[in-house]
Amino acid sequence: MNDQASHRLLDPSALPERFAGVDELEEFMTRPAKALVDDLSRIDGDILVLGVGGKMGPTLARLAKCAAPGKQVIGVARFSEAGLRQKLEAAGITCIAADILDRAALAKLPDCANVIYMAGRKFGSTGAEHLTWSMNALAPALVAERYAKARIVAFSTGCVYPYVPTIGGGATEETPAKPPPGEYAYSCLARERMFEHFSRQRDTAGRLIRLNYAIDMRYGVLYDIASKVLRGEPIELATGHVNVIWQGDANAQILRALGHVTRPTSPLNVSGPEVLSTRALATLFGQLLGRAPVFTGSEASTAWLVNTALAARLFGYPVVPLRRMAEWTADWVKRDLPSLGKPTHYETRSGDF
Repeated sequence: MNDQASHRLLDPSALPERFAGVDELEEFMTRPAKALVDDLSRIDGDILVLGVGGKMGPTLARLAKCAAPGKQVIGVARFSEAGLRQKLEAAGITCIAADILDRAALAKLPDCANVIYMAGRKFGSTGAEHLTWSMNALAPALVAERYAKARIVAFSTGCVYPYVPTIGGGATEETPAKPPPGEYAYSCLARERMFEHFSRQRDTAGRLIRLNYAIDMRYGVLYDIASKVLRGEPIELATGHVNVIWQGDANAQILRALGHVTRPTSPLNVSGPEVLSTRALATLFGQLLGRAPVFTGSEASTAWLVNTALAARLFGYPVVPLRRMAEWTADWVKRDLPSLGKPTHYETRSGDF
């Protein structure tokens, strides 16, 4: 039976106490709320997910299919991870193996009314900057040209903003994009500029999703902090404040953004509504895990933070609150359940990843 055939709607009043394992976690993350079902029903055409093989891509594609089973959801990636293609196909996703830096391969992809662009490169950028720029700047230009007639909702990052004061509520979409030093952040700004250029040139509708930071039990800022608390490792406090959002909520807002595109394309911050103290998070995990956190350094007066008031007006607040995310994360790491082995490096302030 296809995943979506037996899928339940997300009930915000009945969040689970814990997840038995990966399958239960992913089933919950791909359970659509009625608002997403309704929004996708009002959008014509199928959905193409470029870069479906990343950390968020598989659950986003499955969520889209569960919310709109009548639409074809097409996932494009190199599919280097063993078993991923088969898992997505079992969930009703049409999978195409392709390198979007290959113009010929890109030209052969099917036309589609809706494109979610998730491809990008971050870690390993230092020492291989040419690869980061090709993936974060050239690939968006090729895709924007190829899918000029589609709605394009493209993943970006809050790293395109400057560091902002921790007491100011975070950068809004009107805050000028002027990243601190580091080629990764500037390559992400180049990605946005490519989509913006072609949007203005070809009248392409779109949104640029400035995301800070998605939370999955297997990775994310909360996972990183909880794991360090459990192991007794020092928590670096220089990055003293962060934003986080449950990955299921982030994916839902990104898909719903297809119904809120603009001409020309424009940024949209996606994260949780709170500015969170790293020290307070570690202290909470200390209570949940029965371990006293160890701290090093002191909090800077600035951080990469986003203001999500616009997203809240469009979509409402995220379904999963911070306390529940923390409880889930503490339970997950305490039981030593699987990790993706991909630290966020949220504490990095040098811009080198």
